[in-house]
Amino acid sequence: MLASLAYGLAAVLIVLVLVIGARFLLSPQAAAAGYGVPARQDGDPAYLTVKGLRDFTSGLIGLALLVFADAEALAWYMLAVSVTPFGDTWVVLRHGGTKAAAFGIHFATAVTVVLSAALLFVTAS
Repeated sequence: MLASLAYGLAAVLIVLVLVIGARFLLSPQAAAAGYGVPARQDGDPAYLTVKGLRDFTSGLIGLALLVFADAEALAWYMLAVSVTPFGDTWVVLRHGGTKAAAFGIHFATAVTVVLSAALLFVTAS
């Protein structure tokens, strides 16, 4: 039961990262608004593309670990990748986004990713 929950939560989080990355690649302005810091219409779209590629690549790595590695390797990945939403919290707060977006989206995601890692570590032992 715990293993199913651990792997299921990890799978959901990984799919969400893939979707977020794809959204930044396909609809960067809308994705940036959803991130919590809207992009300027005249801004350089390269940075939004970089964010999309970063997120999509993170998701692909997670997917590969989910399919081909054990729970401990996936747990270490989830713990390491939690730096991204923790960092996103800081970015949103630093660049004029709302506290609701920073904590309600990014910090909550970071905590969920850490919880996923913890569940996977328990499953691995």
